[in-house]
Amino acid sequence: MTDKLYPKIIVVMPAYNAESTLENTFKDIPEGSVDEVILTDDCSKDNTVEIAKKLGITVYTHEKNLGYGGNQKTCYEAALKKGADIIIMIHPDYQYDPRVIPFAAGFITTGICDVVLGSRIRTREETLEGGMPVYKYISNRFLTLIENIVLGQNIGDFHTGFRAYRREVLETINYRHNSNDFIFDTEFLAQSVYHKFRIGDIPIPTRYFPEASSINLKRSIKYGLQTLLVMVKFILQKTGLFRFIIFEKSKSGRTH
Repeated sequence: MTDKLYPKIIVVMPAYNAESTLENTFKDIPEGSVDEVILTDDCSKDNTVEIAKKLGITVYTHEKNLGYGGNQKTCYEAALKKGADIIIMIHPDYQYDPRVIPFAAGFITTGICDVVLGSRIRTREETLEGGMPVYKYISNRFLTLIENIVLGQNIGDFHTGFRAYRREVLETINYRHNSNDFIFDTEFLAQSVYHKFRIGDIPIPTRYFPEASSINLKRSIKYGLQTLLVMVKFILQKTGLFRFIIFEKSKSGRTH
């Protein structure tokens, strides 16, 4: 739990070609619920940066494309340097409803959770009606089941693009050594469990549509295999059979 009466809450958006959805995502953030919004652009080929600046969003840009995980690393570094107590990561593709931000932050400020995820899987019917492809629903259910068993959790959706973190989580986890690819998120949650941070989730509507960014079937298969590999690494780390640098504590310490 933060020591401040009014914690500093910063929203971070890892962006790539989000010009058609960014404004709607930003405008749905409840007024007065956050102190700042940061967007890190991973060399978009559209007008994402220009739109973000017009909206008054703090913008950081990459000189070369670093990938989804690499983009998040920039997000978190920026938020920590600005003194954020709570960091909320949300994809700017309008797939995740920003209106739940105050509720996610509340579970952290009250000391109930250190990490809060937005779960798109409330019921099968609702999720599929929201547009999630059937193959993605099945793979999500399978991978989430495996992850819950291995990590000893009871999370509804391990693969969500809405995540809220207490500052200490980002200061402790060695995320700078994580992958720059999509598997960054899975590594981060495995690290969170390893360091005994409390993870919870809240329901969030499912919204799939053509403009929302999404990985294709081939990338989904690769991602699934990588997820299983992270689970193997977690088991090896916990049993002491092997050590992985991603599970070491960050040596960076506090950044302010």
